[in-house]
Amino acid sequence: MRDWLAHRVRASPDALALVDADAGTEWTFRDLDDAVAETARRLAGLGVEPGDHVGVLMENRPAFVRLVFAVQRVGATLVPLNARLAPTELASQVETADVHVVVTEAESEGDAVEAAGAVPVASVDRSEHDAVDALDGRDAAVPETERSVADTLALMFTSGTTGDPKAVRLTHANFLAAASASAFRLGVLPTDRWLCPLSMYHMGGLSVVLRSVLYGTTAVVQRGFDAERALDALDACDCTGVSLVPTMLRRMLDAGEFPDPLRFVLVGGAPTPVELREQAVSRGVPVYPSYGMTEAASQIATGVPEETEAAPGSVGRPLMGYDVTVAGPEGELPAGEVGAVHVAGPSITPGYYDAPDANADAFTRYGFDTGDAGYVDASGRLHVLNRQSDRIITGGENVHPAEVLEVLRDHPAVAEAAVVGVDDPEWGERVAALVVADGETDADALQAFCRERLAGYKVPRTIAFADDLPRTASGTVDRAAVREALAAAADV
Repeated sequence: MRDWLAHRVRASPDALALVDADAGTEWTFRDLDDAVAETARRLAGLGVEPGDHVGVLMENRPAFVRLVFAVQRVGATLVPLNARLAPTELASQVETADVHVVVTEAESEGDAVEAAGAVPVASVDRSEHDAVDALDGRDAAVPETERSVADTLALMFTSGTTGDPKAVRLTHANFLAAASASAFRLGVLPTDRWLCPLSMYHMGGLSVVLRSVLYGTTAVVQRGFDAERALDALDACDCTGVSLVPTMLRRMLDAGEFPDPLRFVLVGGAPTPVELREQAVSRGVPVYPSYGMTEAASQIATGVPEETEAAPGSVGRPLMGYDVTVAGPEGELPAGEVGAVHVAGPSITPGYYDAPDANADAFTRYGFDTGDAGYVDASGRLHVLNRQSDRIITGGENVHPAEVLEVLRDHPAVAEAAVVGVDDPEWGERVAALVVADGETDADALQAFCRERLAGYKVPRTIAFADDLPRTASGTVDRAAVREALAAAADV
């Protein structure tokens, strides 16, 4: 099997492959293939061989895109490393993934050297660091290698919301299946241009680049996220689609108007609040709420606008080829009952890398245990509430944070909120909320509002306020930091 870009350049060499939204530079697939061939020779010059694990530590830029496909071309495995992590955290990932070489850029080379230890480091930029090789100073023939769809294309790290981040093994077949299923739901047009403001070391960002080569469409990359810059890029680059997390969508709506014509705004990485979706739709933004995870090479379920209009709290129906099962201790649950969400399908990882205990826990007779709680409604739409581990047990009663969160968001003075369980000497846990206010309110008023809509044990007993919710590098709410903020507020 030839690498993906080699196939694409034979099929549509003169089609537009890549746009750098910041510099305005463009590459056809022929141009990109030439650049990738050069990068592959440089990797070979560094000693990268088929089967090696190549760590990449950088933010979005064309050089990252070239590396994605050059690593494929030499028959190695891509290991994207989160440029926002501390060196000690990166060092753990380099060790966990058995990385053979780390390729970085000027902004991250200090962290790369500290994290890599004895692992060689090379930079795509000119470096004055003695421990950093210049990637452009190496050149060697790329060896011929046999590739199979069962080979590992990438090791992607989870966000670590349920413990230490794990390296997810994803094959060529996994990514191919994920791209196909997404295309069946979103559609693909030859003129599509997909903006990628999401970091490529996360699944949402990497998927855009990989899928655009498979589809023969254009990937538009942008370094970092700024709401106004993202809106400008959508307009200037004639984008037809964009991938965002809910916080990005909210900031872009606050910053201005989305240009026409957009076919889709894929929103995932965290639940999309109903009021945010409604605000976007009222302004003509075609929002597609999505539920996915690294272990599924991105999407599992995605709601088209008419579906989410009918069921605003859902993430739509599972994509073609995916079986979603909601189960409890006694087995599969009927429609409407909350339980553990499991998924089976062709894009699901064959397992975590070198983690037999985690793999033994992750796979059940229903498929992969996502770790999320949710339900499927009578029409077959999936509703995801929260992580199973986030469930709050107070006085023997189960509370799903998403249910409380939905009520809090209905209050006119609440812009955002996070609901967690905190230790309580009498009840084991108590419901607590960290609120970002958008108007005059206080804890007493919010508790009274909740009592009118929730059972007494579900009403937050502790409410604190913040200017912003703490978030992880991937944009999801950092629940541990929320608990710390609530504990600090209680000590004041």
